[in-house]
Amino acid sequence: MSKARSLLIFSIVLLLNTVVQAQVKQGYKAPEVALPAINGDTVKLSSLRGKVVLLDFWASWCGPCRVSNKSLVKLYPKFKEKGFEILGVSIDEDKKDWQTAVKRDKISWLQVNDNGGWESLTTTQWRISAIPTSYLIDKDGTLIAMDLEGKELEKALKEILGE
Repeated sequence: MSKARSLLIFSIVLLLNTVVQAQVKQGYKAPEVALPAINGDTVKLSSLRGKVVLLDFWASWCGPCRVSNKSLVKLYPKFKEKGFEILGVSIDEDKKDWQTAVKRDKISWLQVNDNGGWESLTTTQWRISAIPTSYLIDKDGTLIAMDLEGKELEKALKEILGE
């Protein structure tokens, strides 16, 4: 095989690997998430189509995540009745730690747990490398923003859902 052909094949493989490893981005359809809730029932992201969804990756041991929860606790009731939902995805390996954090933080939105931590199928599929990480997903299941917090998130929800 010629050097040029070997280089071309190597470049294609490298490019494909980069594309496969890239984090989910704005404008793409959201990959499915199907995980157990606190009550044991499986919750699917796709079941929330027709709503604007904040997919929020977090863990009980993550200080910035817990601060973010406090902000979301205030924001959620303002937009819930207008078609907004939050799906919290905990990567806690210990389910009791997750359940305790949900109670302490007074979280009232949908919560699921992928107890595989950083190596879980969900974090791998979504290419999560830091938490908190969140995605705003439109009514059709398309990613429209990433890591909006506080006033930025509220502004985006007002624009999308009206107020």
